[in-house]
Amino acid sequence: MNYNTFRNYYYISSILKIDGIGIQKTVQLLSSFEDLYFIANSNIASITTIEGINPSQAAQILKINTNENFIKSEFDKFSSFLEKNNTELITFLDKDYPYLLKNIYTPPLYLFIKGEITKADLSSVAIVGTRLPTAYGKMQAEYFASSLSKNNVTVVSGMARGIDTISHRNAIENRGRTIAVMGTGMDVIYPSENRNLFNSIIENGAVITEYDFQTKPDSQNFPRRNRIISGLSLGTIVIETRKNGGAMHTANYAFEQNRDLFAVPGNISSKLSEGTNQLIKENRAKLITTIDDVLNDLNIPKLKTTSEEQNIPELNLFEEKIYQIINDEPKQVDEISSLAKINTSDCLVHLFGLEMKNLVRQLPGMYFIRN
Repeated sequence: MNYNTFRNYYYISSILKIDGIGIQKTVQLLSSFEDLYFIANSNIASITTIEGINPSQAAQILKINTNENFIKSEFDKFSSFLEKNNTELITFLDKDYPYLLKNIYTPPLYLFIKGEITKADLSSVAIVGTRLPTAYGKMQAEYFASSLSKNNVTVVSGMARGIDTISHRNAIENRGRTIAVMGTGMDVIYPSENRNLFNSIIENGAVITEYDFQTKPDSQNFPRRNRIISGLSLGTIVIETRKNGGAMHTANYAFEQNRDLFAVPGNISSKLSEGTNQLIKENRAKLITTIDDVLNDLNIPKLKTTSEEQNIPELNLFEEKIYQIINDEPKQVDEISSLAKINTSDCLVHLFGLEMKNLVRQLPGMYFIRN
């Protein structure tokens, strides 16, 4: 972290602490004045030209300590603290602030980061859903996360239990990039059982939060952080959620941010499909069944996966037949058996052979998909 970044953080965080001044008014301040120094050295009349800022708030802005020696001493302490915690800090004013995120209505004005956000993350898609998915929901999360990763698309989610965790893990398992947005401080891993996942995400992407260190899990933090999940992404995929589930908050943000919104249809009798089916019914989200639906809509080219390019090992007659049937869309063993005209027990034997050759993968419910 350089000194200018900290100075920006110091001013921004000081302004945000003033009662009644939120992100949007601060963004207006930053847009109206050439530099933070211009705000600090301005006057009440100039600051109150910003809609919604009253003279009392303007006076408090002008009281922010602008002594360079004081700020420098704070910088030395804070930069040492961040270095000790292997954490980076960027602000809304920095050049490396995520481009997609900068273009939402209420962007976070600073972010703490573990890991690295790169240019590759300009192709990002969020996957969100219930914390208690069915076998069907788990299968869909695995499928879409792994398929996005295989096409060099970064998977963004919130590191919560359920769909979030499955999405992050499958991105990592398929050597893809993934970004987790937390609703706590960087030193408060929530849920605690995701500590190992937290460390894996850092090695394969980034963990980010707008919350200061020591911020505990709070019910109001998580809906607020959801705007960042959708804001970092070209589009958002919703997999299994109740009508009032947290994933619906993310869906609403994606819709408001004019980002593409996708929903995986579910069982009409399941409470966990009410939210996704409602999004589709109201034409707010596009119904998707394969990765092609997402890639085509976002104009992301699908990477070729021909046998020659994958260096597929030699297959016997039955393995070859089964392999041609299986694709990027999960298929149940009975369907594979029927299409291959092989009895189920023999089909399972050959599927096991394909698994050993790392060509197919079994999903919950005896579904199979290509690796």
